[in-house]
Amino acid sequence: MNAFMNVEKGNLLFYKAPFFETTGLVTHGFTTRPGGVSEGPYSALNTAFHVGDAIENVRTNRALACEALGIDPEGIVAGSQVHGDRVEVVEYRDKGRGARTLEDCLPDVDALVTAVPGVPLSSYYADCVPIFLLDPARKVVALAHAGWKGTVVKIGRKTVQRMTAGFGTNPGDCLAWIGPSIGSCCYEVDGRVIRLFQKSFAYWAMLTVAASPGKWRLNLWEANRRVLLDAGLLEKNIAVAGACTSCGGDLFFSYRAQGGITGRMASLIMLK
Repeated sequence: MNAFMNVEKGNLLFYKAPFFETTGLVTHGFTTRPGGVSEGPYSALNTAFHVGDAIENVRTNRALACEALGIDPEGIVAGSQVHGDRVEVVEYRDKGRGARTLEDCLPDVDALVTAVPGVPLSSYYADCVPIFLLDPARKVVALAHAGWKGTVVKIGRKTVQRMTAGFGTNPGDCLAWIGPSIGSCCYEVDGRVIRLFQKSFAYWAMLTVAASPGKWRLNLWEANRRVLLDAGLLEKNIAVAGACTSCGGDLFFSYRAQGGITGRMASLIMLK
């Protein structure tokens, strides 16, 4: 299974999961940095309101990305992303929540689930792990935002559980794609983070490599892949893009590589 495919739309570049595309059930994509109107540290396709960029630039960038994918930018739904484990089921009445302002986002939400066609889900990244989920049997989609904190609380598993509880999803039917995010090549953490992973993951040592005294390289891709396996997904149905946002040069925004002042990429998915 190919881990990702690049799709160019004009001067925009998207990462996609090939096995999502072949279902014909969804429109989806992960944006990259080139092609927008933002300037300075947010150059060019910043899609997030909360980073300090001009709001009109963000709206323009979102419109460029959404329209390239055939999505209505006024209809996207976003959560406020607080690095927690709250999963929200999105209904038609929620369409447009967070599309034009940060204040209108679904509050305290890091994962979104919907079974409503034509309602696009979105979330925003600059190193954290985007998890795309598709249940092709029940026709349900989800996005989960998994930074290290979300990974520790296993937001991926909780999202699958919400799909099961709300829509009867069989985890064995689910497809999952772990999109571009910071890789273990670049992600160094201290003992405080490692102690939390030790408590949460019996196999924590398989997720880390000692880097220097008191520092470890942490593999968030593998941690979230294993979280999804523990949730009941089949290994053959999980793909990892394997693209590191921190060493991705001009292609990605990276909070760590750019010193905390930078834009965000967007993950987008919508049932057709």
